[in-house]
Amino acid sequence: MHELTFVNPVEQENWNNLLLNTAGCSFFHTADWADVLSRSYNYQPLYLCKKKDDKLDCLLPIMEVASPLTGKRGASLPFTDCCEPLVVDRDQFQELISRAIELGRKRKWRYLEIRGGEKYLAEEKPAQIFWGHELDLSCGEQQLSSGLRASTRRNIKKAQNEKVEVQISTSQNALKEFCRLNVMTRREHGLPPQPYQFFQNLYDRVIARNKGFLVTASVSGQIIAANVYLHFDKEVIYKYGASDRKYQHLRANNLVMWEAIKWSSENGFQQMTFGRTEQEHQGLMQFKAGWGAKQYRICYYKYDFKGNEFVSESGSIHPTIKNIFSKLPASALRTLGRILYRHMG
Repeated sequence: MHELTFVNPVEQENWNNLLLNTAGCSFFHTADWADVLSRSYNYQPLYLCKKKDDKLDCLLPIMEVASPLTGKRGASLPFTDCCEPLVVDRDQFQELISRAIELGRKRKWRYLEIRGGEKYLAEEKPAQIFWGHELDLSCGEQQLSSGLRASTRRNIKKAQNEKVEVQISTSQNALKEFCRLNVMTRREHGLPPQPYQFFQNLYDRVIARNKGFLVTASVSGQIIAANVYLHFDKEVIYKYGASDRKYQHLRANNLVMWEAIKWSSENGFQQMTFGRTEQEHQGLMQFKAGWGAKQYRICYYKYDFKGNEFVSESGSIHPTIKNIFSKLPASALRTLGRILYRHMG
């Protein structure tokens, strides 16, 4: 493979090994994540790449989302916090984008979304802007502890004093408990939860194969908070978090994160990323910054095929819709999530 070509990484036997030899890769570039997305939502992987020796010379991962509700488009990648194009220079990036746009015209996409690429698209207007956070784990537990904000350290101590018990696990039961809490948390945010089948696929294809883990917090045997982490090479990603708001005063979320950070550092991982945060969510940004994590910008770009240009968008769900979702029973929310999510990627 010396020319640019579109491939399905799930069908490439050594895809993840190629990534390990390619600078800048993350879990979101792996065949495992492609497998979960395509199995869960029936998206078609169209990864534009060029192979050179035992690594990828360049890569732009794309999933085609074909929805009767929201139209047909390309996304790099759906439900992914950030997925940087893997290139060595601007010329290579332009070659990838040109081929992706050419494909989009042929397949009659409404738009192509790139979740990353600011280094090469800085002259274009972003569709949306988020904040990411990254924590260096290589310094060890003592330095990680000294890097905590004072309020974060107090919250960890509070949870410990309240006898909150934390367990790191890859068990099916931990996944079920996370999904139970996730429905509650998404309802509070005025959003439907992701389909259970998505999390089951994530468990089967990733967590059960020791490419991710769950951290749960419990009090008197009752699980009150749970996070999902994914990892590849030397990086751990905090992907999903959920908790029972009734127990918020126990600060279990802080202890869950701290135990995940310690475990990741002890097991040789070099960095942890904390996903994306909307600019208006100051509280969540404060929570993530409290671990000593460095903040950076994540830009999404949206190429509109009708106007032949990159366009901006609000990207947020109308408050009235969120208010309606927040009042629905859990069963109705789960049904909505199962129906709607594949159209939203």
